[in-house]
Amino acid sequence: MKFVGSILKSLNLLLAEVKEGFLMAVGALTAHKLRSTLTLLGVLVGVFSIIVVMTAMQALQKQIASSLNQLGGQTFVVAKWPQLFFGGSGVKYAMRKNLTLAQGKLVANRATLAQNVGLAADFSGPLISSTFAQAQQGTSLTGGTAGSFPAENWNVAEGRALMDADVDGAHDVCVLGSALATNLFPYSSALDERVRIDNISYTVVGVLEAKGTMVGGNQDNFAVIPITTGLSRYGTMAQTVNILVQCRSELEYDDTVEQVRSILRVARKVPPGQDDDFEIFSNDSVLAQINTFTFAVRLGVTLVSSIALLAAGVGIMNIMLVSVTERTREIGIRRAIGAKKRNIMVQFIMEAIALCEVGGAFGVVFGILGGNLLAFFLKLPPVIPVDWVLLGLAICSVVGIIFGTYPAWKAANLDPIESLRYE
Repeated sequence: MKFVGSILKSLNLLLAEVKEGFLMAVGALTAHKLRSTLTLLGVLVGVFSIIVVMTAMQALQKQIASSLNQLGGQTFVVAKWPQLFFGGSGVKYAMRKNLTLAQGKLVANRATLAQNVGLAADFSGPLISSTFAQAQQGTSLTGGTAGSFPAENWNVAEGRALMDADVDGAHDVCVLGSALATNLFPYSSALDERVRIDNISYTVVGVLEAKGTMVGGNQDNFAVIPITTGLSRYGTMAQTVNILVQCRSELEYDDTVEQVRSILRVARKVPPGQDDDFEIFSNDSVLAQINTFTFAVRLGVTLVSSIALLAAGVGIMNIMLVSVTERTREIGIRRAIGAKKRNIMVQFIMEAIALCEVGGAFGVVFGILGGNLLAFFLKLPPVIPVDWVLLGLAICSVVGIIFGTYPAWKAANLDPIESLRYE
């Protein structure tokens, strides 16, 4: 019990010294407001640059992660182009042969492990209108099959999805995204109405449930027509087909991918030992690629910001050394009335930490505001990167301790008698 009591007494004494040192440090800093403000600006800039980028990146990453759920469960896509690629001109992918409708049908017929196979093709720049309005800029047109709907996680709110008969007969029918349906038919339901797509009339057989926005774009501003209708109207020479494969279970995911890969390698006559001339990706693979990219950006920003914090630390050390010189007599008086070396060291280290933490706190506040302002313009949900906030403040404390230790040691080791004589 005596040992525990001794430890508690020592802890209470240490906390009292830290508290006293902090209060004295704050008093010393407020006594020189302009100098303290100029000193903490370096820390503010360093922390601000980290937090503003991390806030914006986290908001973007969060939105992308939630929006990637547009693919149905256990679904992967086979395409000519990767979903994302950074750097390079893309010549490697442009030189590949297009995936054709026949190859897509071959996968649908032979992929016995797949629960569902859908085919999709994008047709750019459509002019879509109704008797009431014209579609907004950015409206997209997609060719699909019956299997595209579960694979794309499209749920029908009104009417029906495309059927095999629509695809086989290349019918002039379409399914509208909720935003496009509301835009073209603001006063009534779009179901069974007629729309014109590039001056050709289509019957609306269904309207999809809303999905919302993704990185500033609307996921519901599109129309779906049978892929055969689209290819016959817009041509097949320059058009590649995407194959959407939905697995029966997570356990069969890898086997299904390998089965589809084998079917396509044979169909496209890829020699053994050569890389695939197509891409296979899923929600997880795209998200992993995004995380890799954002990690590189974060690392670069952290390194640049570290230089700013290093420069700020040197400035803090310089100001603290000046402060030690200015307060030499004060230090001598404190030592003469019983202050120990550790009391002096605690006071000056706390001053350095307080400088860094105040600058860091302002940097965090401005960084979160700046990052969320950018997120607002990109129509992303606001976020607070709690992990980076805590890390930024912890780094500030480390900077204060590192660059405040030498001035504190110098102050603690001043000769009391010589200090009292100092003018």
